[in-house]
Amino acid sequence: MNRYKAYIFDFDYTLVDSSLGIVTCFQYALKNAGFSNISDNDIKKTIGKSLEISFSELTHLTDSTKIEHLRKEYILKANECMTNLTFFFPEVKYVLKKLRLEGAKLAIVSNKFKFRIIEFLQKEQMIDIFDSIVGLEDVTNHKPSPDGIYKSINELKVPKEEVLYLGDSVIDAQTAQSSAVNFWAILHGITSKEEITLYQHVGVSETLDAILYL
Repeated sequence: MNRYKAYIFDFDYTLVDSSLGIVTCFQYALKNAGFSNISDNDIKKTIGKSLEISFSELTHLTDSTKIEHLRKEYILKANECMTNLTFFFPEVKYVLKKLRLEGAKLAIVSNKFKFRIIEFLQKEQMIDIFDSIVGLEDVTNHKPSPDGIYKSINELKVPKEEVLYLGDSVIDAQTAQSSAVNFWAILHGITSKEEITLYQHVGVSETLDAILYL
């Protein structure tokens, strides 16, 4: 039996590999705006950040109108292809179902649109396993702000001392720190163990199934 009553997960690069969809949408928006020299790897490094911050970092633009245009182009393409280009990591469904059978509450807090997460979970027939989903449109201040975690904990009705937050990026580690919740680092993404373990954590693993043995 696990020691935590609730598990809050980041989405991209924690539960799912959506990198193909994200890169496709970024490149569509960037190339349409004349940015043809931005690599797929540079795009992957922004996964987990808001679209506004990601486009600003990739293009060095400061004009909010131009960044908003890029954001809208991204969303237009994402509406076409994101769900079909998103895939659970191999062990994830088993881990989620196992935790649920043990009585744990499960939630997602992400800087991705909630409707996009729900669309994917419905396609995979996994929507009912989650007690709370907090997406981009649910809070004003996004990760690493603690607001999403606080909203999720409030919906779960579990003391934060009994919550484990799991994520793959420095943004996730900072979110756990700002929220004062326990953090477990998952190395599904491109953030290195050395980078993410600079932050306080209770564990780190290559895959999600390690948390079944706490």
